[in-house]
Amino acid sequence: MEVNKVIKLAEDENIRDIDTSTDSATDTAVVQLVSFMIEDAEYAVDILVVNEILRYPEITRLPNSPTFIRGVINLRGNVIPVVDVRVRFGFSKGSITDLTRIIVINAYEKQVGLLVDNVYQVVRIPNTNIEPPSEIITGISEEFIAGVGRFNDRLIILLKTTHSIFLEDKGEAGEVSSFSLDNQ
Repeated sequence: MEVNKVIKLAEDENIRDIDTSTDSATDTAVVQLVSFMIEDAEYAVDILVVNEILRYPEITRLPNSPTFIRGVINLRGNVIPVVDVRVRFGFSKGSITDLTRIIVINAYEKQVGLLVDNVYQVVRIPNTNIEPPSEIITGISEEFIAGVGRFNDRLIILLKTTHSIFLEDKGEAGEVSSFSLDNQ
């Protein structure tokens, strides 16, 4: 089955954000993820939503956009918003290095670029090694986190990749302001 058909099927059936496959060797469900670093923590998104990974390109800043929207890029004729994941998660704005990357993902039939410090690796984690977000996590954090995976001696935070999370901002009074490019 083509990757796009798998993504569409997952969206149609309201399957959770992290899609699973079966490892034929052990017959256990596994998740294949693209992991990346923000500060000292490792995060990941499902590989099925990743279109490509780009070196840091020229980004056009837009006036009056939310602070976590770094700007837009032109990717083969498509205008794609770039979300600064550090800022979106409440960290300070980072400096651009040779390791800085943009992960272009599909989020509800839209392409969104995620600006990250460093793409780390592709990992396969059995579903049995993924815990749901802790009840201790409250507020905005639980909106972003799909689960926490154990991989060898590391903990990897699995992110939800819903369109609204990366393109909407809840202001101080709780109102939602959104940023959207409908012509993609």
